[in-house]
Amino acid sequence: MPQDARDALEVLKFELNFLGKGGYGHSPREPWRAQLIFEDSPTCMNFDTKTHPGPCNDCFLMQFVPPESRGEKVPCRHIPLSKAGETLNDLYRGGTQQEIEDALGSWLRNTIARLEAERAALGKGPIREATKAGQVQTAS
Repeated sequence: MPQDARDALEVLKFELNFLGKGGYGHSPREPWRAQLIFEDSPTCMNFDTKTHPGPCNDCFLMQFVPPESRGEKVPCRHIPLSKAGETLNDLYRGGTQQEIEDALGSWLRNTIARLEAERAALGKGPIREATKAGQVQTAS
């Protein structure tokens, strides 16, 4: 189970904002190479970590990686971004930067909407509060 305790919904919203503000443009530190989705974003738990990076298995993004791809060197490259199952790994081989960013943006918006709907569904019904005596009562 991932040990990255960040809230997936909040981090994905941050990533969408990062993408929208051109976060994957050329890096001033490494202008000669294209930026890697997730890996070159503050979303990555190892962002700017040169020494002792944490294992990808601890990242919150692992919940989106298919089980058969979790052993890959960079698992987040294997998250299916489209209904056809295209991954970053696929798009890096044949897609343009715009196609990659469009696929990521679509996946982020869809995933954020799904997570928000799941949370809203969990939040329906009476709110329960603990009393001092340890009993649970329904709040109105």
